Amino acid sequence: MNDDLHRIFFKGGVTSPGELKDSIAMLEAAGLQEVYFGSRQDLLFPLPHKSKKQLELLSEFNTNIVADRSYQNIVCSYVSADIFDMTHWLKGSTYLYLLEQFNYQPKLKINIADPKQRLVPLFSGNLNFIASAEEDYWYLNVMLPHWKNKAFYPVLIYSWDIVKIAKVIEEVFTGIDNVDQLFTIINQQLETNNKNIQEPLQTPYLTFPYYEGMNRMGLDQYWLGLYWRNNRYDLKFLKEFCGFCLDNGIGKICITPWKSLIVKGIKTQSRPALERFLGLNGINVRHSQLEMNWHLPVDDAEAFELKRFLVRNFDQNDISTYGLTFGISNDVGKRSHFSSIVIEKNAPPKLVADFEVRPSYNVLHFKNFDPNTDTYIVYAQDVDKVELSGLLMELSKKYFEQLYKVAEPTIQKEPNKPKDKGRKVHQCQNCYTIYDDVVGDKKNKIPKNTAFNELPSLFACPTCGASLAKFKPIQLELLS
Repeated sequence: MNDDLHRIFFKGGVTSPGELKDSIAMLEAAGLQEVYFGSRQDLLFPLPHKSKKQLELLSEFNTNIVADRSYQNIVCSYVSADIFDMTHWLKGSTYLYLLEQFNYQPKLKINIADPKQRLVPLFSGNLNFIASAEEDYWYLNVMLPHWKNKAFYPVLIYSWDIVKIAKVIEEVFTGIDNVDQLFTIINQQLETNNKNIQEPLQTPYLTFPYYEGMNRMGLDQYWLGLYWRNNRYDLKFLKEFCGFCLDNGIGKICITPWKSLIVKGIKTQSRPALERFLGLNGINVRHSQLEMNWHLPVDDAEAFELKRFLVRNFDQNDISTYGLTFGISNDVGKRSHFSSIVIEKNAPPKLVADFEVRPSYNVLHFKNFDPNTDTYIVYAQDVDKVELSGLLMELSKKYFEQLYKVAEPTIQKEPNKPKDKGRKVHQCQNCYTIYDDVVGDKKNKIPKNTAFNELPSLFACPTCGASLAKFKPIQLELLS
C-alpha cells in the first residue's frame, strides 16, 4: 500500500447505497475522481491536500477517514451468503448482527467466514472465526502478529461471544505467547458459552467462483457482480449506481476481497432498467476469469503490467485457469496472499542496488492449490519475467491433473492429537487428575453428567488447584 493512501472502513465490506454515496461525496470534495478497493473490503484513496477532519464534517453518516495504518477492517463472508454454498445455519442476517456488535476499531485483523465458500479467505487474519457445523458456534484460528505458527482455540465460540472475546484479545495480545495462555486469560476475564470441539475443522475443496455479471438468486431476484480490471472505480459512476439502488429498493452493496462489487436482492422487475443503466455507462460485465482471479498490490503499475503480460500469454495459448487464483507480491517471505499461486518479486541484490537490473521472481503454490491447506510449496526461484508464463502454464496443467484426486476436505488438525478411542475426558496437565463429564466432581460440588464446557470459569483441579486451562482433552480407553 502506498504511503499516501487513506482508507474508509465498511465493516465486513457491507455498506448501504446511502452510506456509500455519502462517502463518495467526501472523496469528490477532496478533488478525487476515482477510488480503489482493498483486499480487506475497504476503500483506499490518496488524500494529498484536503484535511481529513474537514472532509469528515461533510459526512451525514459520521464516516471516518482512517490514516493510521495500525487499524484494520473486519473481513466477513456476508458477500457470499445466499449466492454461493453456505453452512446450513448461517444467514446474511447473522453476519449483519455480528458486525453491528463491534463497538471498537480493531488493530488485529479479524475474519468472520463460512468454510463452505471460497470468495472470502478463512485464514488471512489474526483472529479467524470460522463457522462450525454446530449452530451458532465458530472455530477460532489464531495467528497473533508476533507468533510464528497458527493455533486453534481449544473450544468452539458462541456467536454472541465473538465480539467480547475479540475485544479482550485486542487488549492483552502483546503479552500472549500461546493459545493455552490466551484461553486461560479469557476464562479469567469473561463468562462465555463455549462448546467442546467434537471434530477438527474440515474445509471442503472448492474451485474459485466466477463473481461477475447478472446471476439468478432464488426464484424472483438476481445478484450483480461488477469488476474493474485496473481497480480504479469511477466516482461519478458509483454515485449514479448508488442512486439506482436507492430508487429500486436495494439495501446493501458489498465489496469483495477481490476488489469488486456485489449487489444482492435485485428484483426481477428492476433487471431491465439495471441492464440499460450499465449499457449506457459502457460497463462490461463479461470479463474472462483469466483476468478476475488475480490479487495485486493496490496502485502498483508494474504489478498490473505483469498481470496483463501473463494474461495475454494465457489467452494466446488458450490456457484455462478455471478454479485457480494468482497473486503478485513485493514482500518476499511474507506470503499473506490467499491465492492458489503466488508470484514474488525479489528485491535486487544490495551489490547492484544503484544499477538498473532485470527483476527476478519466485513462483509458489499452496499444497493441492488450495489456500486452506495453509502450506506453501516453492515451484521455481529467481526466474526471469519471460519464464513466468511457461511456469504458470505448467502449474495450471498440474492443477487440473490433481483436481478431482484431492477433492477431499482439508482437515485442520492440531499436532500430536490422540486418536479417537473410547470416551473423551479432560486431564490436568499438572497432576494428571481426570475430570469425567459422567462422574462430575464431588469435591467441587459438580454434579454427575456436567459437561466440561459447562464448568464455572473459576473451577480448580480438586487435587492441585490448577485452573481450567490446565485441563486437556484426552481419550479414556475402554478396556474390554
